[in-house]
Amino acid sequence: MIRSARTVSLAVLVLAAACGKPSAGPTPDATAKDVLIVGARVIDGTGAPGRVTSVRVIGDRIADIGNDLHQRQGETVVIGTGLVLAPGFIDTHSHADGALFEHRDALAAVSQGITTVVVGQDGGSEYPLADFFAHVQRDPATINVASYVGHGTVRDLVLGKDYKRVATPAEVLKMQALVEQEMRAGALGFSSGLEYDPGIYSDPSEVLALAKTAGSMGGRYISHMRSEDFAFWKALDELITIGRENHMPVQVSHIKLAMKASWGLGDSLIHVLDRARASGVQLTADIYPYTYWHSGMSVLFPHRDFDNRKSAAFALDQVVPADGLILASYGPKPEYNGKTLHEVAQSMSIDDTTALIELLKASEAAEASGDTAHSDNSIIATSMEEGDVAKLLAWPYADFCTDGELDGTHPRGYGTFTRIMGRYVRDQHVMPLEEAIRKATSLAAANVGIKDRGQITVGSYADLVLFDPQTIIDRATPKEPHLVSTGIRRVWVNGASVYEHEHTTDARPGRVLKRVMVTAAK
Repeated sequence: MIRSARTVSLAVLVLAAACGKPSAGPTPDATAKDVLIVGARVIDGTGAPGRVTSVRVIGDRIADIGNDLHQRQGETVVIGTGLVLAPGFIDTHSHADGALFEHRDALAAVSQGITTVVVGQDGGSEYPLADFFAHVQRDPATINVASYVGHGTVRDLVLGKDYKRVATPAEVLKMQALVEQEMRAGALGFSSGLEYDPGIYSDPSEVLALAKTAGSMGGRYISHMRSEDFAFWKALDELITIGRENHMPVQVSHIKLAMKASWGLGDSLIHVLDRARASGVQLTADIYPYTYWHSGMSVLFPHRDFDNRKSAAFALDQVVPADGLILASYGPKPEYNGKTLHEVAQSMSIDDTTALIELLKASEAAEASGDTAHSDNSIIATSMEEGDVAKLLAWPYADFCTDGELDGTHPRGYGTFTRIMGRYVRDQHVMPLEEAIRKATSLAAANVGIKDRGQITVGSYADLVLFDPQTIIDRATPKEPHLVSTGIRRVWVNGASVYEHEHTTDARPGRVLKRVMVTAAK
């Protein structure tokens, strides 16, 4: 994630109330056309083996499934021979909110089979969510959207510029009131980005209290933890503690082992996750299929000691090597964009450590002066080991996410799901296709609390993706992050076709998916 808590999000989804009864859904979208999909191998999202059959969609719902379905008058027939029909993929950690209204066709998402995104991540959400949801309803996109309420957002509202400290009990109470307000507006739960400002300065007791408020209303907790590298295990323990003490579902955002000293410990991490689940903690995770992440330079300095050569040297030794750190967007000198830190250091005739300090210093100076147009310092950093990524992708309780944007500079925004289905499933056999689709659909829906989506069953919303399992693959790279995937043939959202013939359509059937309000326990 590269946005601060002050940046906005998008959210839309109709969830079930705490009693388990589904909320009343919206009326069928005017762009939805009755369709009969025949001859495809239907993989329904449950993990069951696929089978060749037909699926009928009427309006925004799946109306029938079977081998004896015949075309009706006015019904469009889509031939799926040799293709797979699956539920639309659910991106449980998305930053599509950053440019949703500028890219309402959501090409980055639908071209890889995504039909629903969950935003408000890493502690940053739109405020107030009620206004944001209303905006989305007035000006919908191709995709469904849901949102968390962000820790950084409510902390920013209460502490303002005086955020580099522990909050007082009175301030925590004010933040809890804001969390409750946003939960009432329909947030799925509470998110945090504890490696980022302002969340990094919070005491664990503050986060525990705010998560408890969301949990008391049936919400969940999702976290970009305090550390993904040198203090990873302690950060994971904090998240597990929140789940245990608040008796609420908790999810690790984009789980990874992002420090050289931790490489190869994928099995050990899975053992810790499984042990927590066995003890009763409702612990899950999401993950993207890349060994490199995208964020700001500041995360390389967990103590925010930006001029400390020892800290900078440690980051370049253990977290990301200078030739593996790409300047994705550098405000002070855009001519550095796309170059590695090592290349920049050579051009400056200084060593890599000094270059890192100097680049961050210039960016911080621009931000301090209010020159936000030249303060950006986002980077793409290679920090993970491929074997760990594959093991964590296969963990039964990990769903898939992009952690990407609709116009971002990391290829995950355009290629995550097709990369998994092509490289990890077809080519590397990390897991069967049925399992990968389960994780991308029904497991994703369960992990964030979405109802009536993520499975091909009669009565479910018709979010569907039709793809060729032999050709599906990502094409986006760090140098060309907006290359569209291949192999995705058709995508439907709420029964309306939004992607076909490798292009988006004019349909904008996406909806806001909200959690039905549950009264907070007093």
